[in-house]
Amino acid sequence: MEDAPAPEGFIRNGPSASEVRLVLAHGAGAPMDSDFMNAIASAVGEAGISVVRFEFEYMSRRRQDGKRRGPDRAPKLMAYYRHVVEALGPAERLVIGGKSMGGRIASMIADEAGVRGLVCLGYPFHPPGRPERLRTAHLERLRCPTLIVQGDRDRLGNEEEVAEYSLSQSIEIVWLPDGDHSFKPRKKSGHTESENLRDAVTNIVRFVSQLG
Repeated sequence: MEDAPAPEGFIRNGPSASEVRLVLAHGAGAPMDSDFMNAIASAVGEAGISVVRFEFEYMSRRRQDGKRRGPDRAPKLMAYYRHVVEALGPAERLVIGGKSMGGRIASMIADEAGVRGLVCLGYPFHPPGRPERLRTAHLERLRCPTLIVQGDRDRLGNEEEVAEYSLSQSIEIVWLPDGDHSFKPRKKSGHTESENLRDAVTNIVRFVSQLG
């Protein structure tokens, strides 16, 4: 296991303690306090669930020096997420996850970490424009109870594509109408971003509460 420094600089929403705590990591290009992360975390917190957000090291460095840099490789990100679980545990009282890459990294450690559940917001089933490069091998054997909230036209895995994948029975997928990778629909669809975000939060709260 690759070493990583202890995490710091958490953002917390909701009660200081709840039966199950939700831990969320950011996506590859936006920080833990992006508009998307703020909206999800604050609404889930208002529903009575303790939410903790954190940043991976590369994003923390960008915050400090202003230099844009790509994510570290998966083993380093996984090691850092393990340290977050250790810092916030016990693991059996944590539901871990995150936006896009953050959710993917969480899904890669969920079983071994022994967490209560997993929440992925816009899972990157494949890179943009590369549907043949699937990131689903570990999802076929995932044992951890999992909720994936996905826009049905997500370019990293839309509803039609995902229907063809072989995924574990432990995974529940909620599709948001006409949503893109951040759940935003087109104006012509008749749906709104606020509606999709609200539905995402409703399902996250339901899922986490059931695990509690």
